Amino acid sequence: MGCYDCCMRCLAGVPYCSLVATLLCFSGISLFCGCGHQALTEMERLIEDYFARNRQDYNTLAYIIQYFQYAIYGLASFFFLYCIALLAEGFYTTSAAKQTFGEFRSTMCGRCLSSSVSRTRVGQFIVMTYVLAVLWLLVFAFSALPVYFFYNMGATCRTIDLLTETPASINQLCVDARQYGLLPWSAVPGKACGMTLSNVCKTREYWMTYNLYIAAFAGAGITLLALVHCCLHLAVYQVYVKMVKHRTKEERRGYDLYRRMQRDRGGTLCSPYSADTFDIS
Repeated sequence: MGCYDCCMRCLAGVPYCSLVATLLCFSGISLFCGCGHQALTEMERLIEDYFARNRQDYNTLAYIIQYFQYAIYGLASFFFLYCIALLAEGFYTTSAAKQTFGEFRSTMCGRCLSSSVSRTRVGQFIVMTYVLAVLWLLVFAFSALPVYFFYNMGATCRTIDLLTETPASINQLCVDARQYGLLPWSAVPGKACGMTLSNVCKTREYWMTYNLYIAAFAGAGITLLALVHCCLHLAVYQVYVKMVKHRTKEERRGYDLYRRMQRDRGGTLCSPYSADTFDIS
């Protein structure tokens, strides 16, 4: 086998659908975990500097942020292993991979590979991926909440910049962190109004936190897209396996019928089927 044929055979064994899903999952979870972790840190600093004067007012928020950061560490570790399993499953559930590794089916490695592509295993992986997609849909919706908060804050600041000639109206425009559940109602001041709010929107902490939350929201969306893509790919594979098994069974039935007719008529018939049927198992 030449170098070109060897390269083509290797490329034919690459599960491109699973590879795309793995890259999407890696990039999405990296964006969500990295940007989300830093956004929580910056948000705590923003609340501490501009919306609360006493440590006790945002002490609960600090603990919640810390717990979310620990959860992000766990998510990053879990999805790192999941992406590896997703790519491995893709290698052994494509027809190209089965053609590439078909000669090893009689060995221990081949039996291991064959068991990994069994319909039961793929079905379990589909169920697990579907459950993850549903749970991640909730994470995706939850990650939109801080983006909504900072968007409203920015819209209020833009309104204040347009009304700089009427200070009385400006002071009535406020953003209250207590209304969003970030601070208790006893927190002082708990809100920022007028030019104070406008100055907050011009700080580095505000824009960095806002952009980080947008990136985390986009990362959650990319991860959800990867999970849906993986579910569809595995479902299509299940349908493909059933179709090929049915076709193989029909070909074997027709071949057996031909052999009986050939035996009865003295071997004068021409076979419409090849002697070696396709083995999908």
